[in-house]
Amino acid sequence: MKILNNKEFLPKIMGVLNTNEDSFFHGSRFKEDKALLHVNKMIEEGASIIDLGGVSSRPGSIGVSEEEELRRVKPIIDMIYATKLYEKVEFSIDSYSPLCVKYALEHGFSIVNDITALHNDEVAKLVASFDATVVLMHKSGNTQDMQINPKYNNVIIEVNDFFEERIKRAESFGIKKIVLDVGIGFGKSLEHNLLLIKQHSYFLHFGKELLIGASRKSMIDMISKSSVEDRLSGTLVLHLKAVQEGANIVRVHDVKEHIQALKVQYAINKVAV
Repeated sequence: MKILNNKEFLPKIMGVLNTNEDSFFHGSRFKEDKALLHVNKMIEEGASIIDLGGVSSRPGSIGVSEEEELRRVKPIIDMIYATKLYEKVEFSIDSYSPLCVKYALEHGFSIVNDITALHNDEVAKLVASFDATVVLMHKSGNTQDMQINPKYNNVIIEVNDFFEERIKRAESFGIKKIVLDVGIGFGKSLEHNLLLIKQHSYFLHFGKELLIGASRKSMIDMISKSSVEDRLSGTLVLHLKAVQEGANIVRVHDVKEHIQALKVQYAINKVAV
């Protein structure tokens, strides 16, 4: 059996970096110099992508102006650009603001993680003009009310239909590199979230990379009462299942622990019987 000492066997790990004060997990919040230290730490631990966000999208969160969002992320984008860290890993901007997206893409970022799935034409045009990758996430409702009794006739089929429509929209702008994210916790009940993870392989027919992002989310608390700080073990179970079902980008708050868990999972799957 081959020794697992590099990334070629593993899904891509996308490490989370937030600059806002109301992100649901304080362990992902960093500012300026400390942010740069955390970026380097995640790279050393094995992250392939770093996802930078300046506005919380947790249930009940309130948005800010484009100018305020840019003010929050600009110092970190500038440091990443000045130190050429984008030559080591890919950087993703977690935003649907044309102002922030444009600034990030001009300064070494190559991925736009858009929770509105290109609702804004200007974001779509920017992604296409920079030949960037876009993450299209499914979300039902807005952040203020999306978790109030979400309902679907069939969550798998409805998310699938959404992806079909948004892929066509992205391609109509000339976007070639597309990643799909089922949007765990964005307008879904616990059962919806569990079904989307358990049947993740259903979405492989699109031929796109699949991103899973269930890190430390409240669905874990619904199953086993726990604080945000105490949900790593539950996170690993959810993510390992999604990877078994075809997810190949994992958005995480805990890079080192995921790398270890995924290496062990790979070893189990590949050992000869």
